[in-house]
Formats: sequence, C-alpha cells, structure tokens
Amino acid sequence: MKIATWNVNGSRAREQNICRWLEANTPDLLLLQEIKCETASFPPVFAQMGWHSAVVGQKGFNGVAALARAPLDVRLTRLPGLPEEDAQARYLEVAFGGLVVGNLYLPNGNSNGDVGYQYKLRWMECLGAHAAALLADDVPLILAGDYNVCPQDVDFAAGVLGPEDALVRPQTRALYWQMIWGGLTDAVRAVKPEGAVYTFWDYQAGCWAKNRGLRIDHALLSPTVAERLVSAVPDKHVRGDDTPSDHVPLVVELAA
Repeated sequence: MKIATWNVNGSRAREQNICRWLEANTPDLLLLQEIKCETASFPPVFAQMGWHSAVVGQKGFNGVAALARAPLDVRLTRLPGLPEEDAQARYLEVAFGGLVVGNLYLPNGNSNGDVGYQYKLRWMECLGAHAAALLADDVPLILAGDYNVCPQDVDFAAGVLGPEDALVRPQTRALYWQMIWGGLTDAVRAVKPEGAVYTFWDYQAGCWAKNRGLRIDHALLSPTVAERLVSAVPDKHVRGDDTPSDHVPLVVELAA
C-alpha cells in the first residue's frame, strides 16, 4: 500500500502538477494540504480521472483533501477538542484499507504574534490527545501531513531558521515528541535514522538550488502500522517541476 502526503500550496494553482504526479505514481491514497479553496471549488479533474475525493475546504486559505481510487469513509472533518467556532479547515480523518488516516495541516505559528503561537500549541495538544485516544483503542493509525515542526536540528539546513521560529521552539518540539514517546513512529526516521532529509524548500533566497530545506511534512504510524513500514521517502525531484509547490510529496509504502 502506498500512501502519500503533499502540501500543494493551492490545488487549483497546482492542478496539473497533481495530475502528472498521480499518473506517474498511482498511490493508493494521496493526502493534500493547503488546497486553498472551498469544498465546492475543489478541482473536478481528479474525479474525471477516476479518483474519489474527500474535501474540507476554506476560501483562499488552509484546506485539506484526500484522493483515492475507492470511495473514502469520512470519520472526522475537524480535530476533536478545538472550539466549535474554530472554522480553520485543517483536519480530515478517513477510514481506508483497514487503517484510520488523519490528514493534517498544523498551524505554522509564526503569524499573529503570541496569539498565533498559542493557537499552534493548542492545536498540537488536541492532536496529541486525539492520537493518544486512538492508540489506547489499538486503532491502526497514520497521522500524516504538514506538521510545521522540525523535530531536530538536522531537520533544517544550517541558518535557515532562528531559535525563535515557531517550527523549532522547545514547546513545539516537546509536543511533537510527546506523540512519539506515546507510541507513534516517525516513518522517515524509522528508515533513515540519521542525516538530512527535506520536504520543503522556500521559494526565496535560492533555497531549492542551494538545498537549504526543512523537514516539516511527517507521517506518524501506530505500532501495528509501523511493523508494516517498507519505505518513507520524499519525492524530491518534484520541487524542480514548473510552477512547483514549495513542498514535495512524502511517500510511505506499507507491506500488505
């Protein structure tokens, strides 16, 4: 089984990029973040290609979606624990292939000062609590998407981020590591424990050409799913395409 996660930085702007990638890679499930459109405006071309979709959209911002060859069973369209008035489209949970798959676009936390950072931390606390509840029920789980977290210093190129950046602050990392210590496995680090692996290169300052990247897109696996892990690799060459997203797909392969 092949499951991929990709922050596309606009599903309509990146429509042809996504189509090409689907045709070339034929994943079983593709999770998209930052689709930047309302649910009704999600590109119809994917359905025309034979893909079933589940979409949680928001006009101009955020938004998550899932594409699969078979119909998707939607479990949740918002992260449990957040206030009912929170209208940010950042979470979609589906049942697929015997798994529960959470598709998430975690807040960046660098905007709107301390208010924005506290929202990021609250979101991570809710995610951790939800993950813990699913793990307690022994649910076969994948939580994948754009976490906007660099768990360790090796996960960003030297000089790209300062110590006060929300992606690397101690509180941010602590909440990420709580999920790991609670029983989830970082798929990339399970197969490549050391060394730089990037999933994002900024459009500015020649970051792609200089390979000054970040690893902020992650797939966390519950124990029974981690036992099936074959590979977890960013599809790096996609960043060199015409009109690319600043992220690349992270592709996780599981044994049957």
